[in-house]
Amino acid sequence: MRHHAAIKWEARLDKVMRELDAYLEEKYKGEYILHPARPVQGETANPSYDGLFSIHANFTLGLGSKIGKGYAVDVKLMTLQHVPDDVRDEIENVAQEKLEDLLPKYFPEIELHIDQDGPVLKIHGDLSLGNV
Repeated sequence: MRHHAAIKWEARLDKVMRELDAYLEEKYKGEYILHPARPVQGETANPSYDGLFSIHANFTLGLGSKIGKGYAVDVKLMTLQHVPDDVRDEIENVAQEKLEDLLPKYFPEIELHIDQDGPVLKIHGDLSLGNV
């Protein structure tokens, strides 16, 4: 059984990921052909399961990382087309910039940061549940 504060915290984080997904879907609409087994944007109840992007934030203890514990943000493109590395980097930079705007909106009372931690973006900072 999970603590109710953790459930509330992650529900807010899920709203951040959904808004990020909608933003990236709009920005990159028509740039790549959707994977043929993937529903178009808006066809499922969860935007992680439809459209061009699948975005998740998963808690990690950060063992071996420079930042430590936090939420690793995974931004996947759901296409069979080749996506050049520079475009992937651009998408990750756009995602980071958007997250810098979204985190204070959804967590105004908590000091959170989004930074590159090795190969992933990581949300880190005050992860205590007392502020939920």
